[in-house]
Amino acid sequence: MQTTSGIRGTAICGIVLVDSQIDHATGLILLRESTKKLSIWCTDAVQHDLTSEFPLFTILSSYCGVERTRISPDADFQIPGIENIHFKAIDLFGSGPPYSSYRKNPRPGESIGLLITDKSTDKKVLYAPALPRLDAALLKVMSDADCLLVDGTFWKNDELIQLATSKKTAHDMGHIPLSGPEGLVETLSHLKHPRKILIHINNTNPILNESSNERKILQAAQIEVSYDTQEISV
Repeated sequence: MQTTSGIRGTAICGIVLVDSQIDHATGLILLRESTKKLSIWCTDAVQHDLTSEFPLFTILSSYCGVERTRISPDADFQIPGIENIHFKAIDLFGSGPPYSSYRKNPRPGESIGLLITDKSTDKKVLYAPALPRLDAALLKVMSDADCLLVDGTFWKNDELIQLATSKKTAHDMGHIPLSGPEGLVETLSHLKHPRKILIHINNTNPILNESSNERKILQAAQIEVSYDTQEISV
């Protein structure tokens, strides 16, 4: 159950951080005036980065504060207040963020996915906004899930290079591109059971144009593109 009290109360009963990337963590600052400590679940790698190298947790200690609960890679956990929902962390073996001193020497838990199970229905959703690579174990999890909310960041591996906005490829940034041999579209097309929805889409990705050829390829493969205010039932 989610409750709130006071003008600056919040209905958020828990925050799970899947990595310490700036675009995934900076929003914590907007919650700094909470009337209670922010309940945050994260791995040791994320805890280190957000305490020492991009010290959001340290900054928040001067405001509402943080109550952190440790997530071990590949461990099960639950969040008080939503007892019917079960979480399993899945280590995606990604690199740390560009600012991290561990960028070239990644630690366990730098980037995780979440397998979220509704215990009342046994329906499962996999949340993975960054997919640096795929292996047999992860493909098995994906195949068994009822819905996939997965990395749709880039269409092409050299997308940013062609647009002269970066010298990095999708793979350099920890993302499997959607197109091409062994791209994510090809992989997802082989998974028949789960509903497939792309998230974390970069503004350079042509799939955002509903009339583009790239969007038509996705439609033919029965892969959806997420949108603001979307509600998903499984």
